[in-house]
Amino acid sequence: MQVALFFNESKPQAVQVAKEVVQFLQTHHIEVVLDRDKVGPLDLAPLTDSHRSSLTLFLSIGGDGTLLKAAQRYATWNVPFLGINLGQLGFMADIALPHLYPSLELLVTQQFTVEPRQALHARGPIHLRALWAANDIVVHRATNYSLIELAVSVDGTYMNTFVADGLIIATPNGSTAYNLAAGGPILYPDLELMTITPISPHTISQRPLVLSSKQSIEIQYLSPYEAIDVRSDGLNFFPLAPRERVLITSSPIPFRLIQLKGQDYFTTLRTKLGWLGHAKGNAYPS
Repeated sequence: MQVALFFNESKPQAVQVAKEVVQFLQTHHIEVVLDRDKVGPLDLAPLTDSHRSSLTLFLSIGGDGTLLKAAQRYATWNVPFLGINLGQLGFMADIALPHLYPSLELLVTQQFTVEPRQALHARGPIHLRALWAANDIVVHRATNYSLIELAVSVDGTYMNTFVADGLIIATPNGSTAYNLAAGGPILYPDLELMTITPISPHTISQRPLVLSSKQSIEIQYLSPYEAIDVRSDGLNFFPLAPRERVLITSSPIPFRLIQLKGQDYFTTLRTKLGWLGHAKGNAYPS
């Protein structure tokens, strides 16, 4: 087994946790290489293209943002990701520090499955590069002070013009990120769907919409203002000028996430969202 390690140095515990993880993995005869930008704090070889065919997984230490940065850079490698959470929510990076060593034991004994989750592809005007997203593609007003008009067509058929701060096109994996904060629905992560969720729409009748992953979404920027942003996972982006269009479809490259034995999505939701319900037989005592 060969593991590439990423960690977020802005998190106070990140370097120390990284050292402990490396020691544990090496004790179990697992080779560890480091993200080329993080080699300094740990005396390990940097990750290079030569590891592409031998790498077992990417292990990130930080939060969902750290994991997404790694995914943006290495999605085409077809290597799965696992995250150790040092942040707040951590829907993808869901290994909490109190469970670090039991989780690493499951990893080294290969008690896990790999879930290929749907990703998105965004293509703008011909002179702009395409974007890939595990969570979402966000079309946002950027530096404009006013709401913007965005005309949306689905599979070539006009659907609606949204007057809003922007639109979030989210995968099921990303439904608990910006989409959730904007009032969009939570989707079970292995579904083949995508959502269109308006950001601060002008009228309350403009509601989130759930579509099949087989459909295509074309968004045209109608307002005669400054260029707006088309951004993937809050990271990479390209500008969209008035009258230009972006086409968003399901990506042929999935986001591959490791699910350790015993992990349960609904437990994660209850924990991260603070749900207080009780199963039958576990009601409050009288």
